[in-house]
Amino acid sequence: MADRPVPVKDLRLLDVKLGQLPTWLASGDYSPGGIYRAYKRGTGRFYTKYFDVKKGGIGGLAMILTGYVVISYIWSYDHISK
Repeated sequence: MADRPVPVKDLRLLDVKLGQLPTWLASGDYSPGGIYRAYKRGTGRFYTKYFDVKKGGIGGLAMILTGYVVISYIWSYDHISK
């Protein structure tokens, strides 16, 4: 069976061809409510991808610890370099 065609406004940005880009941009909801909904949708996806993971491991803890070490080094660089 052939896939049914999807309207341009329902495509993701990566799936839009260059010739369809002006149509895709014009079909967006640029009202304050639309911008707010897009912002909430983006933060929800970000939270789901990076914070609401199903399998946790040592990687997240290692990143936090590495960040703490780097920031501590930057803060005390003047004292260490003398």
